Amino acid sequence: MSDTLFSKIIRREIPADIVYEDEDVLAFRDINPQAPQHVLFIPRKPVATLNDLGEDDALLIGRLVLAATAYAKAQGFAESGYRCVINCNGDGGQSVYHLHLHLLGGRRLSWPPG
Repeated sequence: MSDTLFSKIIRREIPADIVYEDEDVLAFRDINPQAPQHVLFIPRKPVATLNDLGEDDALLIGRLVLAATAYAKAQGFAESGYRCVINCNGDGGQSVYHLHLHLLGGRRLSWPPG
């Protein structure tokens, strides 16, 4: 995997509004938010896309989802609702090739998304 914007955020080479971190996951506010709450949860392990995950990454994906859920609860919008999205490759809307989960909340979200 190439060195990405998110890799640089993990290494603190470029600034980000970091709102959560643990040994496996880092989360920061999206610079182009699509909802009042729009936070990206990324694994510290470099994985380019969903297609690059292996069986041994099941726990890592679970940690991303659990971190996002805990954040939504802590920020008080879990009960009203939120959305978790992982885009994959160009047609799926992925623009940074470091796996990331979008947590969107704080407003009513429509369907289909686009």
